[in-house]
Amino acid sequence: MKLISKVFLYGGDIPSKYTCDGENINPPLVISEVPEEAVSLVLLMDDPDVPTHLREDGMWDHWVVFNIPPTTSEIPEGREPPGTAGIGTAGNTSYYGPCPPDREHRYFFKLYALDQLLDLPEKSDKLTVEKEMTGHVLDQAVLMGKYERK
Repeated sequence: MKLISKVFLYGGDIPSKYTCDGENINPPLVISEVPEEAVSLVLLMDDPDVPTHLREDGMWDHWVVFNIPPTTSEIPEGREPPGTAGIGTAGNTSYYGPCPPDREHRYFFKLYALDQLLDLPEKSDKLTVEKEMTGHVLDQAVLMGKYERK
């Protein structure tokens, strides 16, 4: 399975348009090579570089969406994918762009193909979604971008 963006490469800089310093909309994402037996997709975006004095676990969850149809091949710029919205660290139920408080951070867009739908309510957090996914992941893909406020 593959997850790419037309606006940044793996390990590259996320354009400011997609951050708190710009329009704060999600970048376009392209999904390919989803396993035929997939029943749903999960998309998570997180930042593991948060200073521990701000978040003890050093993690900030920016985007949580589950039960995305496996036929989804693209998430257009500024549009939420079809599926169920989870909740991010900021209480957001939609994309929340990079906004590092101190230095360059890494942002991981993680896509998972599952063999089932997740029986979870809207606004489930990332840890709940990850726990429910256990044993049901058929394949996964990761796209990592970096951002530093100027």
